[in-house]
Amino acid sequence: MKTIILASASLRRKELLEQLGIKFKVEPGEFDEGSIRGTAPRDFAEKAALGKARTVAARHRNAIIIAADTIIVSGSRIIGKPHTENEARKILGRLSGRSHSVITGFSVIDTGNNKAFSASVETRVRLKKIPPEEIDAYVKSGEPLDKAGAYAIQGLGAVLVEKIVGDYYNVVGLPLSALADALKEFGVNILRLPFPRDSARRQASGKSIQRRKPAVKAAALPPAA
Repeated sequence: MKTIILASASLRRKELLEQLGIKFKVEPGEFDEGSIRGTAPRDFAEKAALGKARTVAARHRNAIIIAADTIIVSGSRIIGKPHTENEARKILGRLSGRSHSVITGFSVIDTGNNKAFSASVETRVRLKKIPPEEIDAYVKSGEPLDKAGAYAIQGLGAVLVEKIVGDYYNVVGLPLSALADALKEFGVNILRLPFPRDSARRQASGKSIQRRKPAVKAAALPPAA
């Protein structure tokens, strides 16, 4: 099978792809998202992902490149990643008590035949009404910085979420189901791949829960009268 390359520096995407049992390399793809202008949010996410994929694809002759880009949309406005605590507070204040969309665009490129595919997945998320002091406490944890929407649903930010409609993994950063369907068109069928079979993984998946024996024996009940 061709070498698969994840064109992303995101630890979350790396962990999600590992969850599928795919063997791959990581090679971040740089792309200037500022060059994308006058386009709808889903188109923006797809073009950003394709730009990242093409950057890495140019360096490989016979590989499958996977790239993704996640954005938050509130109303018609694309919400970026906060780089300061003050920016994080403003974003969370805007999203507090409201629903927003999380859109992840992803692209797959086969550099051997120049075949390319791009798509996007949208998930609706509603955050609870968050008191200012709780926003401040969450921001001080450091988690919101450099996260789309200033929260991480897979981390401490989970306590802020009231409701989610759609693919959870899309919110984390990679829509696994949609990606798996796309990879089939590139000769990669996730369910038919030889899954990693190291002994530790076998033991972890094959362990049954052992019930502990009670430390003290229960007293026998008196015979019925």
